[in-house]
Amino acid sequence: MRLDKFLKVSRIIKRRTVANEACDNGRVTLNGKTAKPSTPVKEGDILEITFGDKTVKAKILYVAENVKKNESKEMYEIIS
Repeated sequence: MRLDKFLKVSRIIKRRTVANEACDNGRVTLNGKTAKPSTPVKEGDILEITFGDKTVKAKILYVAENVKKNESKEMYEIIS
């Protein structure tokens, strides 16, 4: 699955266009490397997103095309 779509489906970022912009501006890293919106994600990847002065680090637990809102938090685990 594409990174921008994962961010939207998991509801880390609410809209796919916002996820695209975050990736294009270099605010998203995947396994320590700056990621493009089309970068494929898989289980076990470490995702780091910078929101202003705050950084969120998460581990991807599983990838699914469609999930319900209450199940979306189970797709990742916040590390720090």
